[in-house]
Amino acid sequence: MLNRIESYYDAVTRPSSRAEDFGPLTLFVQAGDGWPYYARPTLGHEGEVAVEAVEAVRARQRELGVPEAFEWVAETTPGLRAAVEASGLTVHEHPLMVLEGDGLAVPDPEGVTVRMVGADDIALETAVAAPFAAFGMPPMPGAADRVAQRITGGLTRLAAALDDTGSALSAGQHQPVGAVSEVVGVGTVPAAQRRGLGLAVTAALVADARAGGAELVFLSASDADVARLYGRLGFRTIATALIAEADQEATTAEEA
Repeated sequence: MLNRIESYYDAVTRPSSRAEDFGPLTLFVQAGDGWPYYARPTLGHEGEVAVEAVEAVRARQRELGVPEAFEWVAETTPGLRAAVEASGLTVHEHPLMVLEGDGLAVPDPEGVTVRMVGADDIALETAVAAPFAAFGMPPMPGAADRVAQRITGGLTRLAAALDDTGSALSAGQHQPVGAVSEVVGVGTVPAAQRRGLGLAVTAALVADARAGGAELVFLSASDADVARLYGRLGFRTIATALIAEADQEATTAEEA
């Protein structure tokens, strides 16, 4: 199962990025505008990763003006964490969870309608904006257009919880690659949190993924508390997803 997830991680970014080879590491660079990608272990690499390889990738990321970020699965590439931390990056742990069965149905919370959102849907703009608001970020310019293109291209499926005006209070995506799909970016606007909207959106994404032929559906929870919520839908933790990034204060000091 972890091998299938690793192959998925290698494939999912390639339609909208270029891959640069750094031996045991591969840096994915966003093609055109959009959210920047990260470096990952090269598919099939086994064994340790030298700190010099991490530092070479970080130097390239600085050259490109993109975040110095790495993502990987602890159990798949156990030798990477030490090198990443030795280079000065901070590592964050997230439960990696896989869906068992078809997932449990969740009734729509009171006062909202949960449904899939298409590329030409009137709710698209607010559905794309809702997760940004959830994480205290302004929407990226052109984000709705990029998501619409990905929906049209079959790269992304979008679900949202809409209020009675048709505005999205919560939304998220799953990204199918063959028979595998990852649920990503589920977020609820601050004023509507703690109403079960994110869980309902996730349930809709799971149902859509299964209906589309996904045999393996997975996600990374932000922490153990969120993982317990996803457990109510039938997800179970199988590993630990790791995200490493430069400490913002240190980066600011270096730039100063």
